[in-house]
Amino acid sequence: MGDDEGGLNARELVPAAGGEWHGLLFDNQAVGLPPALTWTFRVPFAPIGGDPAALEVEWVPLAAPGWRAMAGQAAQSASFAEPAEASIHHHGHHRYDRVSLRVAEQDGARIRVVVTVSGDIDALGPASITVDAWLSFGGIRVQLGDADSAAAALSRLAAFTDVDGLTEHAGAPGVAFHFVPSS
Repeated sequence: MGDDEGGLNARELVPAAGGEWHGLLFDNQAVGLPPALTWTFRVPFAPIGGDPAALEVEWVPLAAPGWRAMAGQAAQSASFAEPAEASIHHHGHHRYDRVSLRVAEQDGARIRVVVTVSGDIDALGPASITVDAWLSFGGIRVQLGDADSAAAALSRLAAFTDVDGLTEHAGAPGVAFHFVPSS
């Protein structure tokens, strides 16, 4: 269902405060997936019908030299999960095929992203959505099969990006190590 068929309506998708971006250094040795650093961008929307809604773009590969040097970075994905996955979360998971993402500017740990998603795979919402929002940095998680300590995880992360200014944050879920800005 699109805009005129009772699904999500583009006019309802109004970005709200509280968005976040974070990194993930991940591998899967069981299937031979080598380590890769990717980024997730989550833009909350004002509640729709009293219920939460958000745009989430995951697995975005950006070759930024560090978490404090994201301005100007951009990525495109022409097909779902090749490599990025874009979804609107509202009473389910509404997937979008194509992603165009640009980090327009950066102010410390906050970035302004401009994201366009299109190709409504599940036919549950608008064909295309563009958002422009400020997001706060939530840190970088490291989940590697051979990183068994925070020191090892930070060392491995340093091979992918600048880790200056990051410190371990206790309480990371599962087997991940979570590093956040130290100040």
